[in-house]
Amino acid sequence: MGEIKGRHTGKLLMLVSAFLTATGQLFWKWGLTEWIYLGIGFLCYGLGAILMIKAFALEKLSVAYPLMCASYVFALIYGYFLLGEEITVQKLAAVVLLGIGVTLTSVDR
Repeated sequence: MGEIKGRHTGKLLMLVSAFLTATGQLFWKWGLTEWIYLGIGFLCYGLGAILMIKAFALEKLSVAYPLMCASYVFALIYGYFLLGEEITVQKLAAVVLLGIGVTLTSVDR
């Protein structure tokens, strides 16, 4: 991988990793009935892991790792739009609280 630098690059890579991780898990769920989806899920999850490792190399662990909680947001969206799951007030509140916590821990001054 080429040289990647920037003040927020590690954070961005971790967010993309969270997206790919949640996407991979969605494909694993679909893979229970369609084997091709299992393979796609492993590809997404593997790429997410590679990006996570790169993010750790660029950012403090205490800043980067909490951003993986963004996968909960992606999972909530996937559940609603692709799996027909309900978004309750309790689930929304939990995601908002996670977002507040991630923001507070990821802001590096």
